[in-house]
Amino acid sequence: MVTITPFKALRPEAQLAKLVASRPYDVLNSKEAKIEAQGNSQSFLHITKSEIGLPESTDIHAAEVYEKAKENLTAFISRNILFRENKPCYYIYRLTMNGRSQAGLVCSSSVDDYENGLIKKHEFTRPDKELDRINHIRTTGAQTGNVFLAYRNVAAIDAILNGWINEKNPQYDFIADDEIQHSIWIVSDDDTIASITHLFKTSVPATYIADGHHRAASAAKVRATLGSVATENANYFLTTLFPSNQLFIMDYNRVIKDLNGLSAEKFIEKISDNFLVERVSEAYRPEAPHQFGIYLSNQWYKITAKAGTFNEADPIAVLDISILQENILEPILDIKDQRTDERIDFVGGIRGLAELEKRVNSGDMALAISIYPVSIDQLFAVADSGEVMPPKSTWFEPKLRDGLLTHLID
Repeated sequence: MVTITPFKALRPEAQLAKLVASRPYDVLNSKEAKIEAQGNSQSFLHITKSEIGLPESTDIHAAEVYEKAKENLTAFISRNILFRENKPCYYIYRLTMNGRSQAGLVCSSSVDDYENGLIKKHEFTRPDKELDRINHIRTTGAQTGNVFLAYRNVAAIDAILNGWINEKNPQYDFIADDEIQHSIWIVSDDDTIASITHLFKTSVPATYIADGHHRAASAAKVRATLGSVATENANYFLTTLFPSNQLFIMDYNRVIKDLNGLSAEKFIEKISDNFLVERVSEAYRPEAPHQFGIYLSNQWYKITAKAGTFNEADPIAVLDISILQENILEPILDIKDQRTDERIDFVGGIRGLAELEKRVNSGDMALAISIYPVSIDQLFAVADSGEVMPPKSTWFEPKLRDGLLTHLID
C-alpha cells in the first residue's frame, strides 16, 4: 500500500494565482516560454525556464541557468509573491476543460515507494533530462514540477474529496488563457488529513505515473546524492493523484522527416502488406484501436492493421504504438529506436491534426501519423507487467500548472 503525506506548500497569494501559474516547463521550449512570460514578472516560468532572463546564447543546462532559477525563487518569496503554508496540508486540484472536470489530491509521495515499485512506471527516462531536473531541484531546493499519478479509484476517497469540494470554497479558482479552469481547495482539517492518509495506506496498493517520469526519477536521485544530509522532506516528492475513472488520455502522434528513400507511392504500397489502406478526403483521426491516419504529399489515408499483425494477449504488442513500430517504423522507415532517432518527432493531441499537416506542408517533415489514444487500462496493464511502453505513448490533458503548489526539500 502507498504512503502519502501532507506538506507545507509554497504558493501564491490568491489574487496572484493566475499571474503566477505557468504551463509545465517541459511543454514549452525557451523561445515559447519567453514569449509567454513577456510582460509578466510574476510568471513562474522565470523559475522553471529561467534561461528566459539570460542571453539567448546561454546553454539551457549551464549552471548559471539553475542559479538564476534559485535567485528568482528567492525574489518571489521576498516580494511576497509566494509564501509557505504554516502547517502541512493536502490540496485538491480540479481541472475543467471543455465542460469536463477531473479532481486530484496534491500531496507528497514517498521516494521509498518509488524505489520499491509501489509507484509504477511505464516509460524509460533519459539521463540528460534527469540531470536537468536534478540540477534544478538541488540548486533551488524545490520540486517545482508536479508528478501526475493515477490510481484505481476508491469510493471512500472519492467521497471525502467530493464532499470537500461541495462544502468548501476553493482558495484558487481562475480560467487560464487556454480556457482551462484551475480550482484548488486547501484540506487543513487534521481529522480529514488523517483519514485520507489512512485510506491510501490501506486501500491503494499502487499508484501509476501518468506524466512526470523524469521528475519522479530526479527526485529519487536527488535524495540519493544528498545522502546523510537529506532532510525528511527530501524523502518525498510533489505529486497529484487522480482516480483512474476521471482521466482523459489524448492521442500522441508522430511526424517523420523522410520516407527512407521511398517515393510516396512505394511507401503506400509497402504498408499495404499489413494494413488496409483507404484514401480519405479530410484529416483523419482514428476512431478505434489499430486504426491510423497517414498524411503525406497533401493526401490523408485511413489505414487499419490486418489480423495477425499483432498479439492481442501481449500488453505491449497490442498497443498501437507497438503495431506502428513493428510494421512501419522499423521495417519500412528504418527507425529502430523512437527515443533516440532524430528523424522522428512527437506531436501531442492537444495541438490537433492541423499541426500534423503544418509540419508536413512546411517541408520540415515528409510524413505524419495520427494514432488512437492509449487507454488507462492499457497503461495499468503495461505497468503491472513490469514492462514499459514505447516512448511518447500517452498525452494527458489538461495539464497541471506549475507555481501554484511547490514542494520544498529543505
